[in-house]
Amino acid sequence: MSNYIRWSVSLILTVVIAIGLTTIVSAEEQEETLQAEAHHKSLVEVTKHELPEVFARFSFVSDLTFEYPDAVRGGIYVTGNSAGGSRFEKLINLINTTDLNAMVIDIKEDNGYVTYQPKEALPYEGVAKNYIKDPKQVLKTLEKEGIYPIARIVVFKDTQLANARPDLSFTQNGEVWKNDKGEAFVSPFKKEVWDYNIDIAKRAAELGFKEIQFDYVRFAEGFEKRDKELEYDLGDYKDEDMNDVKKRVEAVTDFVAYAKKELEYYNVDVSVDIFGYSATIEEAPGIGQNFSRISENVDVISSMIYPSHWTSYFGIDNPDREPYRLTNEYAKVENKVLGALEGPPVSRPWIQDFEAPWLYSGATFQYGVEEVEAQIKALNENGIKEFLLWNSGNSYTEGVDYTPLD
Repeated sequence: MSNYIRWSVSLILTVVIAIGLTTIVSAEEQEETLQAEAHHKSLVEVTKHELPEVFARFSFVSDLTFEYPDAVRGGIYVTGNSAGGSRFEKLINLINTTDLNAMVIDIKEDNGYVTYQPKEALPYEGVAKNYIKDPKQVLKTLEKEGIYPIARIVVFKDTQLANARPDLSFTQNGEVWKNDKGEAFVSPFKKEVWDYNIDIAKRAAELGFKEIQFDYVRFAEGFEKRDKELEYDLGDYKDEDMNDVKKRVEAVTDFVAYAKKELEYYNVDVSVDIFGYSATIEEAPGIGQNFSRISENVDVISSMIYPSHWTSYFGIDNPDREPYRLTNEYAKVENKVLGALEGPPVSRPWIQDFEAPWLYSGATFQYGVEEVEAQIKALNENGIKEFLLWNSGNSYTEGVDYTPLD
């Protein structure tokens, strides 16, 4: 019998004996026992996934208290610089003066930098930055203001890890491959990459975040076009009897399921950002995203449905100019896909609060109050009550009515 099992049996016997004694002790002693028992229950819970079945498992208890709102009715994206700088107060005020109620804060951002200095050093030098000097104080402020905290962790787009460990990345002619923007990706096939990101997620949960949102849970865009040109290790998927597309889908899906299981101890919700078009097809062949399979393994699914990111779709020639129509058509498709699942996750799409000048040779179509409200209205009319707002510069449209439809 292992030491863990001996300890677990001892713990269970201790609790059982303590409960039994309450039937024979005095009223005063019984009250003391009940108080101790209540304290014990606040620290211990039996999980849905028994280790074996009869053993209790300790569960992380944060020193911060956040209640999940009736709906995350407008979470705003916040960079590490904004969370750790003077803009933070302005964003707090925006939430407090509207129906917004959540923040999605970068903990590991698009270049692979962790946005604060953890107490225990990360395995790669120079990865941790001091953008957020005191993340605990940031969370205490959110607790005081009643703002729901979500930690965003960019997973497989990670230039820093790719440069530090080319063996975990994709190489070409002996060099780390980078896209046209100079960004490198690490391989979803490598479990060491999974564990590196999940460790960062666990640290965020220990700080007090109530939800971990994984972004870039995919291969690089257009990967299927350069697959044969790149060198990389397939890891445990090398000998799998399936084609390359299926292997990519399997790796991405397995990461999500593994992350969900690894984070159970921390009592956090797990969410994943996913391309909106992934809901419209069986699976995205290059990037490895299967909307339904990812949705089966998360608490929240956040499709990025920015009108500017669609080409001619749903019969709409210029989606960026028709935010209501695009959002409405997408919501119908997503509802059908999620409706086919047993126990679907919460739908919380990312909507657009920015302009897309790259789409126009002349004047850029402007996004203001009308365009933002149009997207929210379309979601509400399709029964989707939660949403997130994206603006990379964290400059959000003033005067928007975020109140849900009755």
